[in-house]
Amino acid sequence: MYPFIHIGRFSVGTFGIMLWLAAVCACWVLHRNFRRWAVEADAIGIVAVATVAGVVGAKLWHVLETPQLLMQDPAGLLLDRAGFAWFGGLIAGILTLLLQSRSSGLTKLGMLDLAAPAAAIGYGVGRLGCLTSGDGDYGIPTNLPWGMSFPNGLVPTTQRVHPTPIYELIAALIITWILWHRGRPQAAKSAGEITGEYLVLSGIARFLVEFIRINPKIYWGMSNAQMASIGSILAGIALVLWAHRTGRSIVLPPVAQAVSTK
Repeated sequence: MYPFIHIGRFSVGTFGIMLWLAAVCACWVLHRNFRRWAVEADAIGIVAVATVAGVVGAKLWHVLETPQLLMQDPAGLLLDRAGFAWFGGLIAGILTLLLQSRSSGLTKLGMLDLAAPAAAIGYGVGRLGCLTSGDGDYGIPTNLPWGMSFPNGLVPTTQRVHPTPIYELIAALIITWILWHRGRPQAAKSAGEITGEYLVLSGIARFLVEFIRINPKIYWGMSNAQMASIGSILAGIALVLWAHRTGRSIVLPPVAQAVSTK
């Protein structure tokens, strides 16, 4: 593993490189979704804001998961290059997307629906940064032929362990494909339906992979991430049911769009 690429006196973190690549992939998917929905919006700007907010949210969530360590060394924990929690990034990203929806000519849930496939692919590619840096997001020891060791990682291990970031990338690609095809304009989904499906599918994927992750089990033999995954699944189911009942549009009506652009 290569946590850093050294160029002369400078060091570039591979996690940061993969995070940039994740943003690029998410931006491309969102741009393509805007085009097929005939939405005139700046995918680059939207993804840039959501990415920055997501990184901050992911870091804060991770820090708040360990309040004892935060009290002991707040600066060290906040500035550590390792340690990001997906659900913190998800919440921060959702909030920034909601704030940018009206100016893009979309309802709030409509923005989330069109961004869902982009979020899925971005998360999967971003997980490769955990793999290249060896930041401790790997799994438990395994004798399977594709097991990997991380002797030079930020959190080193010489044991062969499950490369869980690769598993999550595969799951993310499958989720992206499902959401992309179900979110076609011809499918005429109600606003919020695709977002709900994203919360359900991503929650299931994260819940399952946690069984072979090294995260500590806290509640009834489950990790913090698994508890959050259950919340994500339940929220997703509720949102899908609500979307079916309301039948709201993804795109703002023409009059509302005209007002939002003034």
